[in-house]
Amino acid sequence: MTRRIGGAALRATALGGLMLLAACQTGANMAGDGAGASTAGIAYLQTIRSEYGLPPLQPDATLERAALQQAAFMARSGKMEHTTGWGKDFAARMNDNGVAGAAAENIAHGGMEPAKLFSMWMNSEGHRRNMLDPRFGKFGLAYVRESKGSDKRYWALVLGK
Repeated sequence: MTRRIGGAALRATALGGLMLLAACQTGANMAGDGAGASTAGIAYLQTIRSEYGLPPLQPDATLERAALQQAAFMARSGKMEHTTGWGKDFAARMNDNGVAGAAAENIAHGGMEPAKLFSMWMNSEGHRRNMLDPRFGKFGLAYVRESKGSDKRYWALVLGK
């Protein structure tokens, strides 16, 4: 159920506006590795979803903990993947974190701030589909730095009901 409003030009304008907003948010909402990253994602996800006629997503502490857990695992292992070294796939991790019902996860790695991160995910069919899934009403966003002092981060976005 994807609805296009204004096409590529509108998307480019909206994402450009978000980049300006991000300049005001950079640093202030990134309170340490992984902590509070969901607040940095609110404006991006609201703009993205409203463009497609979908209600906004609300930040959720349970989903953020699940996202932080995965971001931390990826940073420790140096691998970007949805499974963990202790044999937990996505469904098992969600169950262990108390996430009930449908859920999805987007992951990323690199030296990027939220504006670039969400733009990248919107330009990827699977990631875009997750963010535009009408079943979801909540999200958690987290990151962990690749190493101390590094500008590269492992990002995880968990979406759920």
